[in-house]
Amino acid sequence: MSDQGTSTPLGSYEAGPGDVSRVLLLYSGGLDTSVMLKWIQDHYGAGVVAPTLNLGQPGGNYHVVRAKALDLGALACEIVDARDEFARDYVLPAIKANALYGGGYPLFTALGRPLIAKIAVEKAREHGCDAVAHGCTGKGNDQVRIDSAVLAYAPEMKIVAPVRNWRMGREEEIAYAREHGIPVKGGTEAGPYSIDDNIWGRSSEGGPIEDLGEPPRDDVFELVADVRDAPDEPEDLTVGFEAGCPVSLNGERLGLVELVERVAAIAGRHGVGTVDHIEDRIVGLKVRDLYEVPAAEVILTAHRELETLVGTIHQNRF
Repeated sequence: MSDQGTSTPLGSYEAGPGDVSRVLLLYSGGLDTSVMLKWIQDHYGAGVVAPTLNLGQPGGNYHVVRAKALDLGALACEIVDARDEFARDYVLPAIKANALYGGGYPLFTALGRPLIAKIAVEKAREHGCDAVAHGCTGKGNDQVRIDSAVLAYAPEMKIVAPVRNWRMGREEEIAYAREHGIPVKGGTEAGPYSIDDNIWGRSSEGGPIEDLGEPPRDDVFELVADVRDAPDEPEDLTVGFEAGCPVSLNGERLGLVELVERVAAIAGRHGVGTVDHIEDRIVGLKVRDLYEVPAAEVILTAHRELETLVGTIHQNRF
């Protein structure tokens, strides 16, 4: 296992062992953050508070996640339901802006990071923590999003980013988990993909996805059905908008969270909403990601068409 006992800060805001006494770890219950929870206790000698944020991740069993965090030594693990705030303050402005990352796929991971950082700082101060820890790697945009947002909200806060610094591979993480009695999905391995999801979409990267000549495998997709398995009969949806905000589905008024969830279920069942995209990352890499965005595909398309219908020629060109 490489560098598991050391941590080399990349910036003055990063904490090394001995710099902090209590760390707020953004905990998902997956392999990375579960290994981090144990690793921070061992190598930093710090207590760990491990909140889990609900941004509408499909199928999240939060009681199991909380129990796992406490079993691994977390001082506390609070489940924070931020779905309404995320939909209202982050997803809705993106709908109104017809926001697409790189002109290709609807923003969802990027939308969630500022809110995650905001809540992390609030909970860190509430629990007397002097650092925020996250599971971002050194090759993605998320490290920039979370680091910069946390420091904007709390310039005095330190950052702990073990996955970025320890350079453990997936096999090494699994070995570490086995050595320290950390449960691993399936008992033997944690799957070949790195997954991120919330109410607005789901991304998969890594493993065979990195082979540009490899078509997406069937085991990648969870939200969107293969079109070969989709119903033969079409299904019509009518999305009602008020001031750019979707407010109804087929004539029934719904809150934004429920509306997005219902549209996602229907569109996904019909095989609508997959994107195969080469992402230009701020750190200088090009990375292939596969996205499932059934609700966004329907709602953004409807919103763009509505703008075209009601806007003047000059507004639409602008």
